[in-house]
Amino acid sequence: MTHPRAGFLDRSRTLAPPGWSRWLVPPAALSVHLSIGQAYAWSVFKPPLESSLDLSGTASALPFQLGIVMLGLSAAFGGTLVEKRGPRWAMAVALVCFSSGFLLAALGAASRQYWLVVLGYGFVGGIGLGIGYISPVSTLIKWFPDRPGMATGIAIMGFGGGALIASPWSASMLDTFGSDSGGIATAFLVHGLVYAVFMALGVLLVRVPPEGWRPAGWEPAATGRALVTSAQVSARSAVRTPQFWCLWVVLCMNVTAGIGILEKAAPMITDFFSGTSTPVSASAAAGFVALLSLANMGGRILWSSTSDLIGRKNMYRVYLGVGALMYLAIAQLGDSSKPLFIVCALVVLSFYGGGFATVPAYLKDLFGTYQVGAIHGRLLTAWSTAGVLGPFIVNKVADSQEEAGRSGPGLYGVSLSIMIGLLVVGFVANELVRPVHPRHHEPEEEVAGDTEQRRTA
Repeated sequence: MTHPRAGFLDRSRTLAPPGWSRWLVPPAALSVHLSIGQAYAWSVFKPPLESSLDLSGTASALPFQLGIVMLGLSAAFGGTLVEKRGPRWAMAVALVCFSSGFLLAALGAASRQYWLVVLGYGFVGGIGLGIGYISPVSTLIKWFPDRPGMATGIAIMGFGGGALIASPWSASMLDTFGSDSGGIATAFLVHGLVYAVFMALGVLLVRVPPEGWRPAGWEPAATGRALVTSAQVSARSAVRTPQFWCLWVVLCMNVTAGIGILEKAAPMITDFFSGTSTPVSASAAAGFVALLSLANMGGRILWSSTSDLIGRKNMYRVYLGVGALMYLAIAQLGDSSKPLFIVCALVVLSFYGGGFATVPAYLKDLFGTYQVGAIHGRLLTAWSTAGVLGPFIVNKVADSQEEAGRSGPGLYGVSLSIMIGLLVVGFVANELVRPVHPRHHEPEEEVAGDTEQRRTA
């Protein structure tokens, strides 16, 4: 029952009416994730910001880095609130923060006050990233209990693919408006307004299923996989379990390995083949980066859907075990064959994307659907850590190797070995995942009472 004073954003106002199609929910999630996925296209703004505001490369990366840190922190601290208030409220908060971040950044660029760009895009926009990222997760899992990996993969695919839209669009605007501070400000302004309209579609469209709803003809398996629970665990209890921290390590290691290639992709492939008879041109390196973005996006839906068939633990065995072998192949044979280098890198980046998309379903298997969005938010602090760790390892090692007189593939041998070691650590952590002990389970009557209270509040 809807409270007579409940506002439009209230969870009770998002209850789906009879006959509502669950297939309308993934597009609602995509409208948010495709928008906030713009974060991966920040590099388009780096060169013009550096030239127009006289910034170093490190300084021009600060808004993106702060945005990723705030993504993890806001998801962690806001996860419980998102569960309580519902997906429409969360998507609306994401819309306001993400779009306001662009508007503040536009003001900063126009006034040549770079700290406003950092504050707007990095801090305020980063909060929008985190809340927007987790906003549809628990809702999608409840609408698709039969295919949770596929459902979350569809939405999170949008975050990986957002840059494919934003990169050429941003570049086109800079060509039109100019790459000086005024042109950058105009581009930021257009981004903020257009993304606000696009994300509003998700706010309007999203719905939650009625309590106890199930897809027609589907029943939970009587005997499922060992790690799939029918019990419920609260977010507060989940972070006290070894399973949560094992998954934290798994996600952190997988993301660190993937982002290590993603952040250094163009110079890496150029360096690997610089001393061969077939060097890589700048345009070819840019094409390689685009291919990696496609692999990142495609892996999110392909591998998360596969996890519905083979199980999450087995899927992460593939991500981490095969990923380590791909890095080993690059380290040992990468400069001998361009196709081999490219294929191995594409596989690693597909696993990077797939790891993001599969983890919500893994959490649902272990902890139930009760507060899976809040648990997911806390787990994303692993992403914040990896976002700093991965680029630091690759860049720091490459710089030190260059100072030692090495060049070409020699710049990356040590960092590739480190990545292999991290993936092995993640593989071991995944093997340690066991069913959650019953002492962490919430009493059924408490879960039911809390759910009813949220529905009628």
